Amino acid sequence: MKEVLSLINEMSPYLLLGFFFAGVMHAFIPGMVYNRYLGGKGFKSVFYGALFGIPLPLCSCGVLPTAMSLRKQGASKGATASFLISTPETGVDSIIATYSVLGLPFAVIRPVAAFCNAIMGGWLINKFGDKDEVVPVDASAKTCCCHHKQEETHHEGFLGKMREALRFGFVEMIEDIGKWLVIGLVIAGLITVFVPDEFFALFRGNTQLSMLLVLCIAIPMYICATGSIPIAVALMMKGLTPGAALVLLMAGPACNMASILVINKTLGRKSLVLYLVSIITMAILWGHVVDYLLPAEWFQMALSVGRCCIEESTSWLNWSSTIVLGILLLNALWHTYRHPLSR
Repeated sequence: MKEVLSLINEMSPYLLLGFFFAGVMHAFIPGMVYNRYLGGKGFKSVFYGALFGIPLPLCSCGVLPTAMSLRKQGASKGATASFLISTPETGVDSIIATYSVLGLPFAVIRPVAAFCNAIMGGWLINKFGDKDEVVPVDASAKTCCCHHKQEETHHEGFLGKMREALRFGFVEMIEDIGKWLVIGLVIAGLITVFVPDEFFALFRGNTQLSMLLVLCIAIPMYICATGSIPIAVALMMKGLTPGAALVLLMAGPACNMASILVINKTLGRKSLVLYLVSIITMAILWGHVVDYLLPAEWFQMALSVGRCCIEESTSWLNWSSTIVLGILLLNALWHTYRHPLSR
């Protein structure tokens, strides 16, 4: 319990800041901006799909209806896949949260790796995927675990947009990912308590095997970009290499059974295979870059930052942010389970 509370205490100010930026992006950037650049079958649409997806604060399931809506409005399969890869792997909220507990190197490498992964996946699907035809989709909403409203919101004036930003960031966003963030923190606490110290030292000298182990765990399970951070910290503290931790941060949010089923139905089986191949290949590639090509000091620093997260913090800002985040999470849970059909 102490480990979980300490991680929340360290992350909460950054999470609140991330949720605020997420709301501002939602309120001030119209959805038509994305639609305009994702049409067509060329490389440019794939590039824009990856670029637009990086800062967007949508969770692994919340991205599905958004991407399928773009697909139905003319986005190519490659652009849709690119958007589906980059969006859940990172976002403005998870970038800030990554910086809070893993330091600047991870906060920079994570979105760069997500962008490259999305470009590769989108290009492969445009080049070798199934025949490009738009498939009407109603199943995405059924498969998705989130409750984002899909209609475009229109608020007049700056104050109206700010109200919408606060509502989206601190109500809808927390309803969407709050449960999964809590699950991720609890898993991190359980790993800290029950996994023996230096557990992943068993794989020392065999980085590939440790990455494959992480992939086997990460791909089928649901884990959001923000919720994966405390799990990565806990695993690194037990001996997992930084590169293998990055594999978790990349593959976990981009793949889960919900996204696999929807992609298979809407983009085709061949596109699904290419989607998975690109994620697995790029995650392992970037994992090797981190472990073998970049200065080890960067990630030793990141690990020391992570260790600080399990030490009790007495900062008034951390504690007040944790209290505010707790109230928002309770409100989200109450709204979700008290009115499950209201949204």
